[in-house]
Amino acid sequence: MELDDLKNAWQTLDRRLEKQNSLQLQIYRDGKLDTLRRSLRPLRWGQALQMILGACLVILSAGFWNRYSYDTAMLIVGIVMHVYGIACIIAGGIVQGGISEIDHSAPVLTIQKQLAIVRRRYVLSGMIVGLPWWFLWVLVLVMLTKAGTGINLFASAPWLAWGGIAGGLLGLLGTWWFHRWSRDPSRPKLAKFMDDSVTGSSLRKAGALLDEIAAFEND
Repeated sequence: MELDDLKNAWQTLDRRLEKQNSLQLQIYRDGKLDTLRRSLRPLRWGQALQMILGACLVILSAGFWNRYSYDTAMLIVGIVMHVYGIACIIAGGIVQGGISEIDHSAPVLTIQKQLAIVRRRYVLSGMIVGLPWWFLWVLVLVMLTKAGTGINLFASAPWLAWGGIAGGLLGLLGTWWFHRWSRDPSRPKLAKFMDDSVTGSSLRKAGALLDEIAAFEND
């Protein structure tokens, strides 16, 4: 009887320790996931601002190309900026949707996969929104000049308009070359730096928090 009592006592203690460890893990996990939610807020705000600016651009550019529809060059400029504004809204919405799809009650591995999807969407969104500015600054300048003074830069200063577009093409090619060059296996530190720079601090912090949870669960 004494041996049975001792065995039962050990089993009871083992169950209590297991419950305590599970409770500690849950408390730790919940705290980290709350921090993860907060870490993604700046990303949400940034994408929301992008969508708002895109909507403003759609409204302004629609008024521009509608006003100067008789001028083919201005019509094209206005439509291009209109489409870019729509792209900003869609890109921001895609990232926002990815963040909303993260299931914080799921296993860590599942959340990591969902966060990886958000990261891919965010990088793609950044490319869609960012790279066209090698050219778009020229179109913005053309729009502002036309709306403010009535002057068509393509006609009055073609060297500026077309030169800016040519410079944008060179800049875009330079960006592509640097991207390929930085991904060379002989430059792992540079490749990691480039990956971190396009990922954004919010996603990097969220990824680090999930790694901490996974490490704690495996201890």
